[in-house]
Formats: sequence, C-alpha cells, structure tokens
Amino acid sequence: MLIVPEALIASLVTPEDAFRAVEACFAAMARGEAYNFPVVREALGEGRQYGFKSGLDRAGGQLGVKAGGYFPGNAAKGLINHQSSVFLFDPDTGRPEAMVGGNLLTALRTAAASAIAIDRLARPEAHVLGIVGAGHQAGFQLRAAARVRRFERVIAWNLHPDMLPRLGAVAAELGLPFEAVDLPRLREADVIVTITSSPAASLLAEHVSPGTHLSCMGTDTVGKQEVEPALVAGASVFTDEVAQSVTIGEAQHAVGQGLLDASAIVPLGEVLTSAHPGRRSAEEITLFDGTGVGLQDLAVAAVAVQRARERGLGIEVGV
Repeated sequence: MLIVPEALIASLVTPEDAFRAVEACFAAMARGEAYNFPVVREALGEGRQYGFKSGLDRAGGQLGVKAGGYFPGNAAKGLINHQSSVFLFDPDTGRPEAMVGGNLLTALRTAAASAIAIDRLARPEAHVLGIVGAGHQAGFQLRAAARVRRFERVIAWNLHPDMLPRLGAVAAELGLPFEAVDLPRLREADVIVTITSSPAASLLAEHVSPGTHLSCMGTDTVGKQEVEPALVAGASVFTDEVAQSVTIGEAQHAVGQGLLDASAIVPLGEVLTSAHPGRRSAEEITLFDGTGVGLQDLAVAAVAVQRARERGLGIEVGV
C-alpha cells in the first residue's frame, strides 16, 4: 500500500487535474458506470462533524472511502477546519492500495465541481462573480471560477467582514477588482458561489437577478442551509447526486417544505453527456447543489497516487 501524505499533494495534483477528474466522474455517474454508497455523517457536538463518503467507479477502476469531517476549533490550533483522508482499494480483490491525504484534494475537487457547473450552466457573457463566504475554501472557488469565465470584477459578502480581505488578496492575484458588499448588492452578480457552513439561509431570492447561475457548495449535512428555499424552488436545479441533494444538500429544505419535487433535480453529469440541455434561456436562474460525493474524492486521489508512483514518491508499506 502506498501512503501519499498531505505534504505531497500540492506537487502531485493541479486544479486542472481536479477539473478533468471530476468532469470524468460526473460523466461516469450519468452513464451508470459509477455510483456512491450511502453517506455516513455524524454530529460530534460543538459544531464538529465526522463521516464517510464512499463509492465505486467501474469506468475509472476506483473503489474507496474518504473519512473525515469539519472541526471548527481547528483554526485556533493552526489547522484548517476540514480534515480528511482517502483510502483506495483494488475493486477486484478489496486489497488496500493507497492512503492519501485528503485536505487539499477536497478543496480542489469542491472547487472543480463548482467550476464545471459554472462552465456548463452560466451565461457565456457572465462578467461579475459574487461570493458568499470567505473561509478557507472561498479562495479555491474564486480561482476555479476565474478559469472558466472572463470575470471583470468580484463582489463578496461574509458574516464576519474582517475575513474578506484575504479573499480580496486572491482576487488581486488574479488581476480582478474586488469589493465587499451587502447582500442586496449581489444582484449585480452574474454568477454567485456560496461556500459557508451556515445553519440558516443568508442569500434570499431578492438578492439574485434573473439569469444568474448559483453554485451552492457549502451544504453537505442535515440542517445546513445557505439559501432560502424559495430561491431554490424558483431555479432550475442541478446537482452532483440527487439522493444527497434532497437529504443533506441545499435542496433538502425546499423539498422538505414541498416547494420542489425531487424529480425536477437534474444530475450535472446529464448536461456533460448531452442527455440534458442545461440552461434553456438567458433569464433562467440555474442552481448547482454541490453536496460533494465520494466518487470525486476517489477520482482526485487516484491522480495523486498515479503521479506519486510515477515519480517514486510516497511511502510503501506492507499489508
């Protein structure tokens, strides 16, 4: 078994690698060649979450599980709040093949999924990017979104405004003007990415203009909520996996209140495989409910393992 520690991941997997791996994962799911197993997610108290996401990709030859969660006290300890590891197994024999540091991989695959949704669903002429949230993942989201659209400026809101300058620094690296705004000014955005761990909606329908694309990436647990149910119900909703969208994703609230039927939610992979046309009009609001599926973690971890083996990196251990 090969151990690929967290410290090696940045040298092994690029954002472009993650984009391609997650795109292939979406397509494999749409073709029925890959599927996720039920998510195990538990609250540990004090805002801590721990769980397992796993699946099998027959097309990619990947079987495995990501173990980890969210630990909000980590920032005070000099650690990022999301901590995880990915374990890969031989799909034919079940023997363990690799253990891979999952923190950066999670950030990369989450940003990649959002960017793929923006690439396939946002209007081509989208020029203003709005971001709700300014935590560790927000910078990854900004960089990934900027790869698929020629944005002219970035506007952002965060519950704690003192965190926004860090996101502004990322915008500056990309050569994009940045402005901290109140929520109503998000109506200026053509694309909005929400990336928070909020238990209550902050973005309302009145904050979003017709024709906007939203990538809602923060809700991955029962009870979390970034946008109000009326906004979800009024949009054309796409997701990574419908089963997760209606149980632990952003759509859980709209579906639970009877405002949205689960049958109306479209897997993003169907857009990639041309089984669904995606956006149908310039005035349509599209919303991607990114719940984060285990198959995405396996896909990017497999890239890390392949590169590590090619370069003679990592630690081989007997099993």
